[in-house]
Amino acid sequence: MNISFLGAAGTVTGSNYLITTEKYKFILDCGQFQGGKKTEAMNFTDFAYNPADIDFMILSHAHIDHSGRIPKLVKEGFKGRIYCTRGTSDLADILLKDSGYIHEKETEWENRKRARAGLPSVEPLYTVADAEVAVKYLYPVLYNQTILINDEVTVRFKDAGHILGSSIVEIWVKENSHEKKLVFSGDLGMMNKPLLRDPEFIDEADYLLIESTYGNRFHEHPEQRIDKLIKIILDTTDRGGTVVIPSFAVGRTQEIIYELNKYYDNKEEGKRFNKIPVYIDSPLATRATEIFRKNAEVFDEETREFIMSGDNPLDFKNLHFTKTVEESIALNKNVAPKIVISASGMANAGRIKHHLKHNLWRPECSVIFVGYQAEGTLGRIIKNGEKNVRIFGEQIQINAEIHSIEGFSGHADQNGLLDWLKGFKKFPEKIFIVHGEDDSREGFKNVIESTFDVKPIIPKMNEVFNCRMETAEPVETVEEVLLADKEDTKELLSDLAHLQEIYESTLKKTGSILAKKVKEDEFNLIKNKLIEMERNIINLGMLLGDRYEDEA
Repeated sequence: MNISFLGAAGTVTGSNYLITTEKYKFILDCGQFQGGKKTEAMNFTDFAYNPADIDFMILSHAHIDHSGRIPKLVKEGFKGRIYCTRGTSDLADILLKDSGYIHEKETEWENRKRARAGLPSVEPLYTVADAEVAVKYLYPVLYNQTILINDEVTVRFKDAGHILGSSIVEIWVKENSHEKKLVFSGDLGMMNKPLLRDPEFIDEADYLLIESTYGNRFHEHPEQRIDKLIKIILDTTDRGGTVVIPSFAVGRTQEIIYELNKYYDNKEEGKRFNKIPVYIDSPLATRATEIFRKNAEVFDEETREFIMSGDNPLDFKNLHFTKTVEESIALNKNVAPKIVISASGMANAGRIKHHLKHNLWRPECSVIFVGYQAEGTLGRIIKNGEKNVRIFGEQIQINAEIHSIEGFSGHADQNGLLDWLKGFKKFPEKIFIVHGEDDSREGFKNVIESTFDVKPIIPKMNEVFNCRMETAEPVETVEEVLLADKEDTKELLSDLAHLQEIYESTLKKTGSILAKKVKEDEFNLIKNKLIEMERNIINLGMLLGDRYEDEA
């Protein structure tokens, strides 16, 4: 088995890894490169493989730096399934179409410039139509379902706690009567964050690809981040300013809505806050928030309790979603104090650029960065302290207060990454550090060496590594697999504790099945059905909560 590192090696974008086995070729992620012009030009280069030769793809989550070149992949010949979680499939559907629209509009603008200069026109990376074709290849499954892809490869998705549907991918590869387990961390979220569950721990792996976005940095304490956010909001609005928050439409926006909702309901200071209008000015974020509401089974216990009590955790009275361009424009004509949350999170595209243009020069205003800003992006330039920036061809002086709250990041920091590694009972033979700039990867490598006494590998772009199969242990027997899965099933069923009748009935039936020697695929079918049952129960709770609010 060979692993080729074709993206997110020395950068945090363009995630793409090729796995070559004795019979098959498949890829993990197919992300877009994001940043400056030089970085984004990499999206237009040929793939290092023939897309038509790829048997299938595994997608860790929907963010564009992990999914953004899928339409290009399909357009150039890929015809296989794209395995992902259901939440990822739902989000990728809107994200890829939105990305196609952006590519079309940016290409129109570029071609007008080229026509005036007498240069030939160029084609977009892909179009909305290309994206509509590509999303048909998405093949959604649920967390913890064991999927036998073919005679060599089995996959299972674990919750990564990064965004809705984000996953840690477990892959079992059989060759020559031996089996090796490859784990791809995807993007790991922070522990104890609201809305989503914590990243799940993995017991064992032979080979591990682990992200390192914040491999050499540390986040604020969760309580500090919300206190800091509220203080900035109140200070800014008290002096008559607007708070502008560049935020990723998927994940970060919903988390901020959730935190503001809790503050609105439970804090004494919420009486001041509920006079401040909050605007979500991103059609994509609006659609993404609806998808979050429809996938409530992935929420953490605190959020589930809100849902079951009839509270919608993604809504409150002074929250407004803009629907039209005219409504967006009106936000900048009205200088009254308010909060504007808009995409994109790195301020490189979308409506956020208009809000920055109209508010950066106003000293009473504030801009709050709540996520990673890639090198070369407008967000990174502003965050780094530049005093002037060019937006839509106009020079803008920066007089507003600039803030950064790292605690809202969707990525685990160095401590979080190390804690996740400590969860392995059988430590990986090889660790490949990916998805980080060079200083982050090097810093993370050093701390792993000192903590675990191993030597991780920092792969370079386009580097290929052979993962030997001969030293593998024999493949587990069916009985061993059943025994290992028994505890997982009990944990799964415990999530249904609030519905005792279903829980007890299902537990009895499952225990009866486990007592028999059934085939592994038959057991996995039963387990997968239980996971489906859990999803339906939680979503029913969300539906009932919405009805309760409507009647109230």
